[in-house]
Amino acid sequence: MASTTFSGPVTSTNGFVGDLTGNVTGNVTGNIAGTGRVTHATTAAINATATATAAEVATGYITSTSAAATAITLPTGTLLGAALGAAKGTIFNLYIDNTGGASTVTIVVAVNGILSTAAADTPGSFGDLTVASGVTGLARFTLMFSSATAYVFTRTA
Repeated sequence: MASTTFSGPVTSTNGFVGDLTGNVTGNVTGNIAGTGRVTHATTAAINATATATAAEVATGYITSTSAAATAITLPTGTLLGAALGAAKGTIFNLYIDNTGGASTVTIVVAVNGILSTAAADTPGSFGDLTVASGVTGLARFTLMFSSATAYVFTRTA
């Protein structure tokens, strides 16, 4: 396969094959093979109990450095779906980083968001919505959209 360099936007009706390097902006669908490394260009900080905005969640990475227990309520499925450009089948990973915090962070699922069957059946793992503080205070949650306005929520790491 030949290599081609482009300096502007690139569109394909049949998808892309090969390695992807550099920066990607906009919506990406399909599979991306490579290092498996994900870098978040922007993050959001939520250091007190609050409802996260759709824009904060859309960064994909939320930090908390609170000394007090903190509850972060996710935005409604409608707001989050709009911010992500979600449709049925959209999958989104949300990372919570509480390594700088001194107390737990609890994630609260909002309207049009439900816990997955795995989360309901195994609350101690897939349904664990608390993130410890300190060196083990990292968690990944996966949101799977069943429509543009509703998602299923599961802890995946």
